Amino acid sequence: MRVALVCTLAIAIFFSSVNSQGVTLVPAIITFGDSIVDVGNNDYIGTIFKANYPPYGRDFKNKEATGRFCNGKLATDITAETLGFTSYPPAYLSPQASGKNLLLGANFASAGAGYDEHTSLLSHVIPLSQQLQYYKEYQGKLTKVAGAKQAASIIKDALYLVSAGSSDYVQNYYVNPFLNKAYTPDQYSSYLVSSYTSFIKNLYGLGARRIGVTSLPPLGCLPAARTLFGYHESGCVARLNTDAQQFNKKINAATTQLQKQLPGLKMVVFDVFKPLYDIVADPKKNGFTEATKGCCGTGTIETTSLLCNPKSIGTCPNATQYVFWDSVHPSQAANQILADSLIIQGIALIS
Repeated sequence: MRVALVCTLAIAIFFSSVNSQGVTLVPAIITFGDSIVDVGNNDYIGTIFKANYPPYGRDFKNKEATGRFCNGKLATDITAETLGFTSYPPAYLSPQASGKNLLLGANFASAGAGYDEHTSLLSHVIPLSQQLQYYKEYQGKLTKVAGAKQAASIIKDALYLVSAGSSDYVQNYYVNPFLNKAYTPDQYSSYLVSSYTSFIKNLYGLGARRIGVTSLPPLGCLPAARTLFGYHESGCVARLNTDAQQFNKKINAATTQLQKQLPGLKMVVFDVFKPLYDIVADPKKNGFTEATKGCCGTGTIETTSLLCNPKSIGTCPNATQYVFWDSVHPSQAANQILADSLIIQGIALIS
């Protein structure tokens, strides 16, 4: 415990000294995935999965609802700041994704997307395959802005972040009788991991060499999951957490194989399950008072912005006391704890 604390303090001192020098530890951050990392791409497509109006963003800079599914910063925003960035890589579909802003990287994530292409199609969002196509397009734009040599350097040394899988289960598998009768959780997780492997290989083929991937969180602890699938079970829904852990074991094994197969690839699977589970299991220890429901509205079923809106009755006045902002997404306060954990886990990607 003492060694871990010393390591954490050393890392914190290192990052603060880097930030004070005004340099970034990686030239750019490129992000793919779902609502945990979407910074506004869904604002520009025809889907109900949007977060571009209050109370989303009420604790963000200028109280702006940017499309982030949070009251404030995402864990990836906090990570970018820790790595020395003073502004965030833009959502690729936004007007900000042009000119010198592209030098920071770009965010291709789309809330509701998953490793299963059908998950994205059901929600009318941008599937991972299309996110990769946009990334190819981005590379061409980057070359025009930076020149071929600098663009190649940015692509090679950038940090790539991937977050997906939760939507596949919560918005597809568990609520789709055709799917959950055709596949056992074990079979479906194997299918998702196969899709994950293909995605990483394609991303590697486009030049990515430093890739961080998030594990599944404790799905059974999400307030929406407790409401929809918990029945009379107290606490987190055990079978959903078991499914998440089973998926996480497989994605870790697949990642180990990818590193053996793909020369020069640095990969880390960020364990999101344990830090979030620990916060939910003992919220007071981490400075929270509520871990069973989200801040917005009733905090039990607001899985999309349709239900978390300016007229939502019961929205809490202080989100810092809540682990979850809505019924699926962590609050900025919880994201801070997750980001601290991810930075320590991801040291290998930036060394």
